Amino acid sequence: MPTAPALPVRAALVREPLNVLQSWQASRQNLLTIIPEASTRQAIVSGRTGTRWHMLTDPAAIRHVLLENVDNYPKSIVTKNLLRPAIGDSLFIAEGKHWRWQRRTAAPAFSHRNVAALAPVMTRAAERSADRMAQVGNRAVNLLDEMITATFDVISDVTFSGDTGFDRTAVQRAIDLYISDAGKVSLFDVLGLPDWIPRPGRNLAGNGMGDMKAAADAVIDTRQSKGRQTPPDLLDLLLESEDPKTGRRMSTEEIRDNLLTFIVAGHETTALTLAWSLYLCAFDPAVQDRARLEAHSVLQGRAATADDLSRLPYIRQIIDEALRLYPPAAIVSRTALAQDTLCGTPIRPGDTVIIPIYALHRSHLLWDDPDRFDPDRWAHGAKPDRYAYLPFGDGPRICIGASFALQEAVIILATLLGRFRFRSVKGVDPDPVMIITLRPEGGVWLEVDPL
Repeated sequence: MPTAPALPVRAALVREPLNVLQSWQASRQNLLTIIPEASTRQAIVSGRTGTRWHMLTDPAAIRHVLLENVDNYPKSIVTKNLLRPAIGDSLFIAEGKHWRWQRRTAAPAFSHRNVAALAPVMTRAAERSADRMAQVGNRAVNLLDEMITATFDVISDVTFSGDTGFDRTAVQRAIDLYISDAGKVSLFDVLGLPDWIPRPGRNLAGNGMGDMKAAADAVIDTRQSKGRQTPPDLLDLLLESEDPKTGRRMSTEEIRDNLLTFIVAGHETTALTLAWSLYLCAFDPAVQDRARLEAHSVLQGRAATADDLSRLPYIRQIIDEALRLYPPAAIVSRTALAQDTLCGTPIRPGDTVIIPIYALHRSHLLWDDPDRFDPDRWAHGAKPDRYAYLPFGDGPRICIGASFALQEAVIILATLLGRFRFRSVKGVDPDPVMIITLRPEGGVWLEVDPL
């Protein structure tokens, strides 16, 4: 009898309902373990853990929440409690009118033209990453650490280029500490206690974040007095932006909080996408060989640029499939403001509505053989239902930096696959663990052979 093909690593989802204490313990260790396995085979799963909750994996219901009735479903209190100490009342946190004017103001900075103009920064970061790996020698490399370094190079260069007063190492350390420690869900959050009650541990990390904010404020003030860089970076674009409806410009505090949002989200999520993509390429050598042939054909040994993106479709398919299997933002949480109905289930004011994107992307109702790594799902521009695949969310709050992240990921991955062969280290597999983002716990350790 033929054996089933091997599958890449997968989180163990819960099969029995959790009580309040179990939910809190699970969320402190790995948020994915609060997702019921049933969510991969049912459109909605409901329960109560302190507050009533509903997990949706039905594309029509998700569309209703994220687009058609979006004002009834603001981001949950838990989400805001986790992130506000780091990024203030920025685009990611703000609601209603305050969110809308910020989005209108920031959107031009992420236009296709501006994102393409930032591609040389990504190409240089890919070159530096390849140079570091070429110097490693005959030993395994933690590609998670390397991709975090590479993407932080990118995001710091496109936000604070030329500013020597901004301690990039300290910023990266503060972000990592916040995500790994203070970002963990509090039992108070699970119990639904008011957000004005301090969460133990979360305020402690605020001191480090406060130092980072003060440093960012100083850089912004310096740039305002010295004038823009040539070419302009993201800070310049935000300083020059104004709301096309009202003419309002962002204050120093608003620019800083949004820049920190882009730094926290922009490097962490892209680094994770690249680390998981490299893990999957090592997991399936046939996929890696095919991608390498594409990279060789297009790049001829040089680093990728924005002009190469349209000629690297298979490498883009690998990234799309990595985002399906390991979406960085693997759980989205909203709080219902008014009565509603989803999938025939009554939704009451105060209920938590969760979109478990990790389960959505592995739903047996929506995908063929959903746990299998198959970049050809995306061949020839094939696309699932728009609300069955949400690595960047959707609706009016779709990630503003999605095109930036995809451009960066293709440039770096193509450059590395064109220069190295990546091989799995026997018995050393990453563990999918989510605190704020879905990380490969333990790192992605691969043997790296120069070609």
